[in-house]
Amino acid sequence: MSEQIIETTVGPLAVRDTDPDGMLPPAVLWHSLFVDSRSWVRVEPALARDRRLVIVTGPGHGTSGDCGRRYTQGECAEAAVQVLDRLGVDVPVDWVGNAWGGHVGILVAAGHPELVRTLVTAGTPVRAYTWKGRQRTRLLLVLYRLLGPARFLIDILSKVLLSPRTWASDPAAVAMVGEEFGAADRRAMANAIVSVSLRRRDLTPALPAVQAPTLFLTGSDHADWTPEQARASAAVLPSGSAAVVDGAAYLLPLERPDEFVRAVEEFWARCAVS
Repeated sequence: MSEQIIETTVGPLAVRDTDPDGMLPPAVLWHSLFVDSRSWVRVEPALARDRRLVIVTGPGHGTSGDCGRRYTQGECAEAAVQVLDRLGVDVPVDWVGNAWGGHVGILVAAGHPELVRTLVTAGTPVRAYTWKGRQRTRLLLVLYRLLGPARFLIDILSKVLLSPRTWASDPAAVAMVGEEFGAADRRAMANAIVSVSLRRRDLTPALPAVQAPTLFLTGSDHADWTPEQARASAAVLPSGSAAVVDGAAYLLPLERPDEFVRAVEEFWARCAVS
């Protein structure tokens, strides 16, 4: 597996490529806000059996840089297109996005339908923040700017991103969230929170332009993206579907890797048949 830094409109992004020779069909993985590409570690081996995984670390996270200004989800989508161009990926990809990564995938699929064969979003609310969610994130941001990744802030964040079941029974997952959030550059992470979270727009108007078969996955404990909301968004698409992963919240690939892989691979298989 190779990793490189690719310059994009949102800054230098770290990208891992599991099949640089391009022998397998490509799939793009983009992670959730607050964690980095290591959050895919539990599903990478299974997904890499049949796909060339292009694993992008978003700006302000992990070893990726920051462009030094506010940016939009649309610019993240442009950056993803730049990554694919730099890697010489010239066939449609299977996009798999967790939360933030799902937002980026929707915009890539809507704006560049020729680039996306299928789209999976996991724990990705399509609508803009509720007032309550926005206020919660603003408070977290204020405390983070003042105190950095303090232990109590990491605990609060982990309890939002992870289900009660994961929090109680999977200390490795809890530790991973804390490690990835805690290791991020403080200024760059704060910029990401404002740019792609607090300024997140409603993507519902973009859905009709998504022509690729799309699967909206959500966790049974994801308070901001209920099964009913996922099914409603799926109904807007020409070829949309929705499914629920029990015992998960935002970070489905980390919390329930086996169930996540099964859902993705079954979806890919259905799309191959059709």
